[in-house]
Formats: sequence, C-alpha cells, structure tokens
Amino acid sequence: MRRPAVFFGHGSPMNALSGPFAEAWQRVGTEIGKPAGVVMVSAHWETQGLGVTAQARPETIHDFGGFPAELHAMQYPAPGSPALAARVAALTGAVPVEAWGLDHGTWSVLAHVWPQADVPVVQLSLDRRLDARGHYELAKMLRPLRDEDIVIAGSGDFVHNLRTWKRAGGEAYPWASGFNEAVKAALVRGDHDALIDWVGLAEDAQMSVPTDEHYLPLLYVAAQAMPGDDVSFFNDVIDGGSISMTGVRIG
Repeated sequence: MRRPAVFFGHGSPMNALSGPFAEAWQRVGTEIGKPAGVVMVSAHWETQGLGVTAQARPETIHDFGGFPAELHAMQYPAPGSPALAARVAALTGAVPVEAWGLDHGTWSVLAHVWPQADVPVVQLSLDRRLDARGHYELAKMLRPLRDEDIVIAGSGDFVHNLRTWKRAGGEAYPWASGFNEAVKAALVRGDHDALIDWVGLAEDAQMSVPTDEHYLPLLYVAAQAMPGDDVSFFNDVIDGGSISMTGVRIG
C-alpha cells in the first residue's frame, strides 16, 4: 500500500498540549493508521550537510523557551529506527546523526497523530547548502519509501511571520491569506515549479516567508506527488494574522 505524504502547519509549541488544531491532527492519524515508520523534515533542524537521525531511542528536544513547565516536561518517547535511517541514507546520501532527536516541529504534532508514540520516527535535516530546487530534487529521492509503508512528512508553516503575529488573534493579513491561497492552488494544479519559485507566487510573498526554514518542508511533501494522488487540506486557518496552520495531505 502506498502511504500518503503529509505536511503539518505546526504553529506554536503550545499546540502539543491541546488546542483547536489537535483534532484534525488526530483525524490524520486515524485515517492513515499505523505505518512502519515516518520520515519527518522539520523547520527546526537546519544543518550544513544532510543528516538523518539514527538513534534507537531519540531524545525529545525542548528547543524553545518561555513556555509553561508542563510543555517543557512533555515527552514523546517514539522509537527511532536505525534501519530506516540507513535506508534514507542510502537513498539520499544523508549522514546518520546521533547528536539530535525529535524537535518540537516533530513531536508537538505527532503527539496527536500517533499519541501512543508507537510509530518509529526519523528526522531528515534541512541542508542549508541547498536552494529551494535542490531541496525539491532531494525530496524526490524519498519517493520509494511511500511504497515501503513509510509516511513522508514535513512540519513548518506556509506563512510564518512572527514579527507581525497578533498574540490576541485576529483576521489574517491580506498578504498572508493571499500567499496561503496561492500555495494551495499551486498544490492542487501540481505546479511544483511555482512552489519552488515561491517568491513569484503572490504579491508580498516575502512578507509571508521572511525566512524560508518553515516553508521548505512543504517542498519535501509536494515532491512525493505521483499520478492519481489526491491533494486535500486540513486546519486551513491563519493564526494571529500571520501564521498559517494549513496542512496538506497528498495521496
């Protein structure tokens, strides 16, 4: 069975505890079922050179500050998979890494998707030597895994501008909603060149993507698309005016 590829708009780490987005993440897990493993590309692991986590028991990394003790104490004890890490390394040339674990871009979401923490997880880093097309071409190397009972996932946000985020909430800025809709439209029509050249997707695109680490994981999911795959969306909300929570399922 070919597994879907899924992008999660992860937003605040507080979403790990509860909130309006967790229900949709839970539904994704119920619909997908329990795969043999997941390869996650998170906005929060950037490297010079490509790495893949290879521990049997990856650490839950609390890579943030200023949040409640309850969040800092949270653990997501999903197993790793040295075998899956080796398979990813063989496909992509990634170097197995022990000095990382599961960052909050991964566990804050997967704690709802597979709350039993019984699906093996490996993370693939964002290699900062690559441009957007380089990330997309690298991502295509992962496609065989979908037929090996592996879910390819990305975690970030289409729109991620913390400087303009409204803590008290409020309507989306026009530039944020415009870019979010442009990304969705490109995904539906399969226009991956437009996604790669994201600066040209919409007016004021760089307001939505002032830095690209939260956008790039989307390319890893888009690159998994194959003929006949459906594209659907969940949590299609822009939080605080300028953080897109939109998730994407391909297949």
